[in-house]
Amino acid sequence: MKHFDVAIIGSGPSGASTAFYLGKHGISTVIIEKETLPRYKTCGGGFVNRGRKNMPFEIEKVIEREFFGVDSYFNNGKIHYQSKKKKPIITMIMRDAFDNLIVEKAKEFGVTLLENHTLKSINFQKDKSILNTSQGNISTNFVIAADGVLSATAKMSGWKEDTRKLIPALEYEVEVSEDDFKRLSTNVRFDIDAVPYGYAWSFPKKNHLSLGVLTTKKGKINLKEYYKKYLQTLGINKVIKEDFHGFQIPIAPRTDGFVKNNVFLIGDAAGFAEPITAEGISNAILSGKYVAEALIESNLNLNESKKLYLEKLNVKLLPELNSGVKLSKFFYHNNTARNFILKKYGQHFSDLMVDILYGDKPFPTNVSKKLKEKLKESLFK
Repeated sequence: MKHFDVAIIGSGPSGASTAFYLGKHGISTVIIEKETLPRYKTCGGGFVNRGRKNMPFEIEKVIEREFFGVDSYFNNGKIHYQSKKKKPIITMIMRDAFDNLIVEKAKEFGVTLLENHTLKSINFQKDKSILNTSQGNISTNFVIAADGVLSATAKMSGWKEDTRKLIPALEYEVEVSEDDFKRLSTNVRFDIDAVPYGYAWSFPKKNHLSLGVLTTKKGKINLKEYYKKYLQTLGINKVIKEDFHGFQIPIAPRTDGFVKNNVFLIGDAAGFAEPITAEGISNAILSGKYVAEALIESNLNLNESKKLYLEKLNVKLLPELNSGVKLSKFFYHNNTARNFILKKYGQHFSDLMVDILYGDKPFPTNVSKKLKEKLKESLFK
């Protein structure tokens, strides 16, 4: 039976990034992937600069488009703000090529990739775990659950109830007429309120559009109908080709811990998607870096690595996610107070969000207080 210091389940941005950093430090690492790379991955594919600037290598070869401005619409297009930067705010990628690039970079440092290996069960022993896969057993000291929102690894490892907040989303890869593509391919846009308690998005890729809808509200909402309405909003009358994918996004982290036994949760398995835009790539990569650093700095000591990982999460990532949860409730509730503040400070909030996506500013940690202050300022001026 082959033994590795670390076994990573899943080859998405979180898992592949963890492997990259571990491999760079000479730690024997295996990525266990149930599919064959490159493989299609449902995702809007908007990689914000906040995440891109932290990449340890260039990604030019997998870039589809770059956008220096973001358009935000509220109240079904009645309110519009645009924010710009001198460098790309959002980089468009296709996840099959992007994920595979990170894996290939990790393999350059000796990381082993086992494709077509589905994890069946984990046998926890005193100082290691035996992973039973569809193609045999693997022994490891550490398990990194990087297998996404549905994480079978988390369920096998003791996370029986899901304490994340999961929201539904639909994503469509759409080919439109040449005229429509020319008209819509110049801007990234978010249409807040195009879906109740949510938004729609238009992300232009190299030769097609990634369009999608999501809601943060619990209960039944016919997202397909809101997608059809969004096509009308965009003025698309004819769709040449359309590939549809439904998925869930965790916009609030787990409340029952991120480590059990020798298993560490990262990325969507932990619930680290950014709550306002639901962008998950940046924090997936960041959490992969954090867990790798924890293992490296602890010299592969289990108790010390647990402590370090949680400390790293609590410095910035978890406080920002908690702030983001509060901000998302404000933005997606189309009520009088929100619209009143937007009318007065809409451009300021739009610029602030772009600063956050760009990486110029962190999420404010006293969100509720600041919103109340802005509301009082508006009322008493």
